[in-house]
Amino acid sequence: MDYSSSSPKGSLGPNERAALMSNIKQQLDVAHAQELLQQVSEKCFKMCIQKPGSSLSSSEQKCLTYCMDRFFDAANIVSKAYGQRLQKELANAR
Repeated sequence: MDYSSSSPKGSLGPNERAALMSNIKQQLDVAHAQELLQQVSEKCFKMCIQKPGSSLSSSEQKCLTYCMDRFFDAANIVSKAYGQRLQKELANAR
């Protein structure tokens, strides 16, 4: 029998490791999205809603829409810049 492809008890093979890393990345992405949504909700609510009531005025709706758009635009810019910086650092490390 050929045992060269089997891994010791408790360790993961390459396919299992890749699946685990993919699962972890997916969970981190979901957590990041939830955190971002929580932040934008808190910040925009504080900025746009002066007197909470049973409904939003048209100006509050516009303010929330604009605030959320700007917040997500800024988050995307930061994320893109961070990704570019990581790629540059990885390229320099080689």
